[in-house]
Amino acid sequence: MEIREPTESQGAVRASASLLRRNADFRRLYFASVISLGGDWFLLIALLGQVLDLTEQGLMVAFVIAAQDLTYFLASPVAGVLVDRLDRRRLMIVCDLARAVLVLGFLLVGNEDQIWLLFVLLAATASFGAAFEPAASAALPNVVDERDLSTANALSGSLWGTMLAVGGALGGVVAGVFGRDVAIVVDSVSFVLSAVLIVRVRRSFSERRPAPEHRASVREDTVETLRYARRDHRVLALLAVKFGWGIAGGVLVLLPLLAIDRFDSGEIGLGMLMMARGVGALIGPFVGRAVVGPQDRKLFRAIGGALAVFGIGYAMLGLAPALVFAMAAVLVAHVGGGAQWTLSSYGLQRIVPDRIRGRIFAFDFMLVTLTFGLSSILTGWLADLFGPTTTALVMGSLALGWAVVWTWLTTDVRRATMLEGCGPAPEAILAGSDVTA
Repeated sequence: MEIREPTESQGAVRASASLLRRNADFRRLYFASVISLGGDWFLLIALLGQVLDLTEQGLMVAFVIAAQDLTYFLASPVAGVLVDRLDRRRLMIVCDLARAVLVLGFLLVGNEDQIWLLFVLLAATASFGAAFEPAASAALPNVVDERDLSTANALSGSLWGTMLAVGGALGGVVAGVFGRDVAIVVDSVSFVLSAVLIVRVRRSFSERRPAPEHRASVREDTVETLRYARRDHRVLALLAVKFGWGIAGGVLVLLPLLAIDRFDSGEIGLGMLMMARGVGALIGPFVGRAVVGPQDRKLFRAIGGALAVFGIGYAMLGLAPALVFAMAAVLVAHVGGGAQWTLSSYGLQRIVPDRIRGRIFAFDFMLVTLTFGLSSILTGWLADLFGPTTTALVMGSLALGWAVVWTWLTTDVRRATMLEGCGPAPEAILAGSDVTA
């Protein structure tokens, strides 16, 4: 196996700035995500506040999140096949433009009787997101050089946190001061701008490969993906950690309940909690990148530790007496959450070959969105019964427990990676999987 040293001897900030300066295609893809994610957080803040105002039920807030995540779960098998069969760049552009039109429909939701339309629109936009997200993740190793992949992942992972921090805070202010309709229009425009930037990317989003003699069905492609993942236990471990993270991920439901009901700070307070979540998710990927070591030998150890930090942070949220302490707890939680998410995605990009990478990432998103959606419903139900404080303690403890179990179950993988490093799958696994394009 080829030895791969860290991308650059520079610090994380200098390495990131260097990559953005040198690689114009990555820069366009990166800023497309900056614009789109910022608009998404504007929209989410507005929708969460609107649903809580119209229904006054924590469970309905949970359904807002679950509607997106369960749609991701249902659409992901087909989306993953499309990502590996179609031109990824064109697919992402179509998804952006379709969502730009769909989100304008939220302007029609004005009273509790029209809540059904909100959920229909959420499901429709999520179905296009189910193709866009794995396409972007699968394309990244083709848009940057191999030596830059770790830095690109840290940047992309921290981007989610950056725009959550900025978009969450500004979204709360805009929705509170100018109204929710403005936040919805901003999200629509953001998708259009994202599509314009992706159009300008010149590097291919996929490796060249010959046309297959036999075009497999969606079912055959899905079965083949599962067989491949089963043969490489590293891939199974990386899929399982996000699956477990999603079990406790429904704690997001508690943020509007705490901000609006417990701390009486309204949508501005919700924006502050979202900002703290974003700052943690911004820091986490760079912390994770710093501790994986040469040849990524400490990758699996770092992932387990990051998941434990996520659980500890949300357990602390349950004990927070005021908004400022709640913000600190959320920040700590998402330092761990951001590191875990980015490192597990990076591991899949390092290990999985391009011809099946889209399906693996779609399967990854499918698992995490299923558990996240179910966790959101469970969290909303528990919050209505026992209150957000007790629920935060329960869900944080659940994440911490999964971190311990996952670390124990992956002992062999972790030891092997410490000795051999983390690299592409051995030829025996690739040949045995009989993967088709």
